[in-house]
Amino acid sequence: MDAQSRGRADEIDPADQWVLNPQTGNYELRLGQSAAQSAPSGGSSSRSAARKATDGSGSAQRTPSPRSAQGRRTQTPGREVPPQRSRRAGDASGGQNPPHAGRRKRKQANSRKKKAMMWTGGVVAFLVVATSVAGYLVYRHFDGNLNTVDVAGAGSGGFKKDQAVNILVIGTDKRSGAGNESYGDKDSVGHADTTILFHVSKDRTNATAVSIPRDLITDIPDCETKTGDSTKIIPGTQKTRFNESLGQSGRDPGCTMRTVKELTGVTVDHFMMADFNAVKTMTTAVGGVEVCLAKDINDKDSKLNLPAGKHVLAGEDALAFVRTRHSVGFGGDLSRIEIQQQFLSSLIRKMKSSDTLSSPSKMWDLAEAATKALTVDTGIGKISRLRDLGMELSKVDPKNITFATVPVVDNTDGATVLLSEEKAKPLFSMIQNDTSLTEVKQKEQDAKNKQKGLLTGPRAAAADVRVAVYNGSNTQGAALATLTWLQNEEGVLKSSNEGNAPEKLTKTTLTYAPNQADQARKLADLMGLPATALKPGTANAEGLEAMTLTLGADYKGAGVPITGPAKAPEGVQKVEADKQVCAK
Repeated sequence: MDAQSRGRADEIDPADQWVLNPQTGNYELRLGQSAAQSAPSGGSSSRSAARKATDGSGSAQRTPSPRSAQGRRTQTPGREVPPQRSRRAGDASGGQNPPHAGRRKRKQANSRKKKAMMWTGGVVAFLVVATSVAGYLVYRHFDGNLNTVDVAGAGSGGFKKDQAVNILVIGTDKRSGAGNESYGDKDSVGHADTTILFHVSKDRTNATAVSIPRDLITDIPDCETKTGDSTKIIPGTQKTRFNESLGQSGRDPGCTMRTVKELTGVTVDHFMMADFNAVKTMTTAVGGVEVCLAKDINDKDSKLNLPAGKHVLAGEDALAFVRTRHSVGFGGDLSRIEIQQQFLSSLIRKMKSSDTLSSPSKMWDLAEAATKALTVDTGIGKISRLRDLGMELSKVDPKNITFATVPVVDNTDGATVLLSEEKAKPLFSMIQNDTSLTEVKQKEQDAKNKQKGLLTGPRAAAADVRVAVYNGSNTQGAALATLTWLQNEEGVLKSSNEGNAPEKLTKTTLTYAPNQADQARKLADLMGLPATALKPGTANAEGLEAMTLTLGADYKGAGVPITGPAKAPEGVQKVEADKQVCAK
């Protein structure tokens, strides 16, 4: 009879035939003490041999185990194995069950569970580590692709998730990269050929992309640049082309960032610079970008030769499309800006399409192309930081992204353009005050609400406005600068400088009497004051009494609106990213 049968005959738990040997740490099949149980008649000689002694009546006797003086079992020579446990109330010797009788099954089951948990946990841990290692290697790979520039404090120090974000996108005409020398001027250090100030709203509901014409005459400020451990100051240039803010005289993208701030009053957080290769590789990575032509184009300079209609362009064809200018619009740089905005709108739609986002290969190729083609500031010079920035930018729906161009007028030389102050200042103010150019309903309603109430009604003539100006801002000389602007630029001659206010204010205020409401509305129009800045009194003014204007911390400069207008000025060229426009 096998061990299992013998165990069942004496109601010994079959699982208990396997016991732990404390000396080896292994489980072993223990059969030697089964002779202590009552055997069936006709037992084998092997069972008889297992008996150690027999009394006169023929009953089996067990050899006692030696015990110490304290009654504990001591180790005998050879290998000691714990005694077998019976399912009955008593053990084989007729005594009580040991303290752990009946628990072995539960312990073994728990042991199996623990082993299973250890195995599962080990697998999970391996997968986590493997994923982490893979992610680390991916990050290392893309980090190695990036080119970075230390812009020596030209930016804001970094974007914040709860604030508006301003990114300067620079397209350089440097002919670096295979095949690009054929476009001429192969030894050029490059200019700021295409520059877009990309503003993403604080609430991430909308974005404004403002193109700055490369031939705009402006002032380039002194610029600090860093090369390794050395730092030098490049002197600024007055009244020169904007595109000379990069490359010329050793200027880096930080100089372009400073020039943009000087021009628009907007502090740039970061920059991203791309060359010709970026257009070719990124359009190829997404499988091409759809464009529309309203007429046939054959431009020998850009090498674009396409019939009218829709086309999907990638690589060299895409580059030719964004470089063409002589065959579209008026044949100048402003016409090329329009076609570039249309192209970028289409690229944004393609990058955010399910066709791209659902394709791991396209996403990898796009990341590979972008990181190899881009140069960024050190503040976002890691893939992890670019990822965080990308997550913020991706929250904006393309239908709420508007492209615009800085308003300009032709210069007398016929080759350059000048800033249209009348239209440009309100546009810059909208960006400074985080006001959308897109028809976002909530923004639109908020703007309408601000203009109701106190700002509704007749306006006085500028010459009839009487106002005393106090400086409660943090800007020294703000009251004098504002007074000079009001008198010389706006014709508010009945105004005076009263110096510093009794205390600092966070917001600019205009206090006036009920019979001065028309003057208050006129001054609010001139200064871009919101309705919340107007503080009407209860008693009418007497004689030549003036209103009180107290400039607050929201003061941005003489002539700069305190708050942005609700709508962009008439005549500002705009392209909405969710709509396709055919190039003419």
